[in-house]
Amino acid sequence: MTDPRLERWVDELLETPGLTAVESREEAYGVHVEGSLAALPYVARFEGPIVDVGSGGGSPGIPLAAALPDREVTLLEANGRKAAFLERIAAGFPNARVVRGRAEEQATDMYGVAVARALAPPPVAAEWCLPLVREGGGVVLYVGPTADRDAVARVAAKVGGGELEAHAGVIVVRKVLPTPPGFPRRPGVARKRPLA
Repeated sequence: MTDPRLERWVDELLETPGLTAVESREEAYGVHVEGSLAALPYVARFEGPIVDVGSGGGSPGIPLAAALPDREVTLLEANGRKAAFLERIAAGFPNARVVRGRAEEQATDMYGVAVARALAPPPVAAEWCLPLVREGGGVVLYVGPTADRDAVARVAAKVGGGELEAHAGVIVVRKVLPTPPGFPRRPGVARKRPLA
């Protein structure tokens, strides 16, 4: 049975300019709900609070909050307009909260799992996400077929990540060491000077 809250969220995504490039409701549901939940088994492997880094319109954080009602889900978004949209949506999900800010400015080692979808090239996303996660937790990156897994693995090794697992559309990295000194780097540095 579908969750009516997710149906309303998809409708609002389509009605709000700049949140999705998808135009049809059926495709939007497939991309934003089903696509987000495709990684649910990997997210559920890790215990503790979830952070959706660069949440945008709420994908994958909102569907994950619906599917995992006992887990706290933080929707981290730097853009004020998008954060305001997320505040409205999160009001319908008791386990979701919105934090306006950048990944590089958040406290490290706080979450059980960080997820990111369409945030940045996967190696950059890995550098932003791994410091947010405590040892034993993990990062789940939604990626396309051309993602450079070797580059993600090199970055992960520098910021406390362990062996990388690649699955269809997803890269999973377990956090095995504390965040090293110097990470996260200042805002903007990871994009300008990628580690990989």
